[in-house]
Amino acid sequence: MNAIQHNREKLLQLIDRVIEKMKLMTNEDMEETCPIGIISMENWEWPQGVGLFSLYLYYQETGREDILDYLEQWFDNQLRKGVPPLNVNTICPLLTLTYLHELRPKGRYLEQLHQGAHYVMREMPRTEEGGLQHVVSGVLNEGQLWDDTLYMTVLFLTRYGTLTGDPAYTDESVRQFLVHLKYLTDPETGLFFHGWTFHGHHHFARALWGRGNAWYTAGLVDYLDMTDPPAGVKLFLSGSLERQAKALERLQASSGRWHTLLTDTSSYEETSATAAFAYGLLKAIRCGYLSGDYKSMALRAFEGVVDQIDGDGIVRGVSYGTGMGRTLQEYKDIPLCPMPYGQSMALLMLVEGLKQDFLSP
Repeated sequence: MNAIQHNREKLLQLIDRVIEKMKLMTNEDMEETCPIGIISMENWEWPQGVGLFSLYLYYQETGREDILDYLEQWFDNQLRKGVPPLNVNTICPLLTLTYLHELRPKGRYLEQLHQGAHYVMREMPRTEEGGLQHVVSGVLNEGQLWDDTLYMTVLFLTRYGTLTGDPAYTDESVRQFLVHLKYLTDPETGLFFHGWTFHGHHHFARALWGRGNAWYTAGLVDYLDMTDPPAGVKLFLSGSLERQAKALERLQASSGRWHTLLTDTSSYEETSATAAFAYGLLKAIRCGYLSGDYKSMALRAFEGVVDQIDGDGIVRGVSYGTGMGRTLQEYKDIPLCPMPYGQSMALLMLVEGLKQDFLSP
């Protein structure tokens, strides 16, 4: 299916199929290894958080009240059940709650947002130099920085600052971007290592993991939507994005996708990372953070993801949740299965496609 041949109506139909499958996803065919399930949308964890945010962006583009109704029902049900202990990953759903509260304000929404922001600023464990330690459900990961953290927690922190008008949260978000880039950037390639530990001072397997890199590509363009950092910081972050884009251009497979280990062609091609790269690149070009020179790469990625969406709307070629690998082989051995973040990262990309000039009316 050629992305250039899509018209808006066909793209909207595809989006609806992807959303339907995301909402109905279960773990029947996959044994969960995470303490909180990361497949079903009935749970509160980072994959569900990414899914909620993609739905909000779809609502923002279309004004469909049924999407907003779903978000409200999801949060009301979860808050009734009780939110699991807060950590880097369980903060992620709160990003969407900041937007929902602006549209349909409720006291319990604001209370949960206050609790989340207080936890991040005052209680979340820190590494040296004040980095947010990548504590997750069941694991403290002492002294560790992971590239996932910027998307899962720092975007929420930024939005909370905007919601409350308190610049302390924006200032903290700037520090987190700078600290993470300081320790996770590979100076040789311009890509990002999955993690860094201050206990031993190393990058674990030195994995240039696809989805981890994609969290920066997708997260940065949304971060710059949410706040206006100092000009020098914005130039620095955009420069890191452009250097990453140059590396991605060299590493893109003929299918339009990227490998789960970006520089290792013996690792499988992975769809969720490709979708987030396509989303971030297309949006960065549209917003002027990147030049149009990268558009052909982004469109090949767009098409490569669409080719992985089956007739039922399930996004194929998505890797299961990936912890910090101590060897590169561990990344190659992560199983492939439909995941809510595969659906939602494809949804981010498809919704951005609605804003692009390659669609016919």
